[in-house]
Amino acid sequence: MQKQDFTITVYTENQIGIIPRIAIIFSRRKINIETLNTSPSEIEGIHRFTIVINETEEVVRKLIRQIEKQVDILRAFYNTNDEITWQEMGLFKLSTEEVIDNIKVERLLREYGARAVAIRKDYTVFETTGHGEEIDRLVKKLGNHGLIEFVRSARIAIINNSEGFHKRLKEFEYREPGTELVENEFLNDNEKVFTM
Repeated sequence: MQKQDFTITVYTENQIGIIPRIAIIFSRRKINIETLNTSPSEIEGIHRFTIVINETEEVVRKLIRQIEKQVDILRAFYNTNDEITWQEMGLFKLSTEEVIDNIKVERLLREYGARAVAIRKDYTVFETTGHGEEIDRLVKKLGNHGLIEFVRSARIAIINNSEGFHKRLKEFEYREPGTELVENEFLNDNEKVFTM
């Protein structure tokens, strides 16, 4: 089996200490995390981790099983790049003078769909979204034109053939109701309810 990029999506309860517990699963297996993003999901109190690794599918399958054994992990999925819609964001800090005086810089920024998010006398910050390779190409090209600073976000992704975790969670709750005790509203009215 050949290594390739996999995007792992993990749904967790919003608990303190979950990131180190997930990270240790990767480090024990000597698997490098390429990118890691955490954010709230479509369900209140549930967070979504998006993790990118370069590994074989067999290793990823085993990894998913280990992740799902953690107490606060609700569900984990893995997908190839073809099975998801994904983007990354890059922020670029350039000399304002270079942007104004050099037509090549303006053309590059336009070609990559970059837009200004902060303009100061000494620098301008631009942002663009795309796949990592596209952002890397722009960084390389801007390196010759006074790039002051650069940062790229982790991958964010949507699974193409998914009806969403919210629907799956509701189906699970229907099939396997919670063990939490709920007070019976008629408990104190037993005379009224149970009389013939």
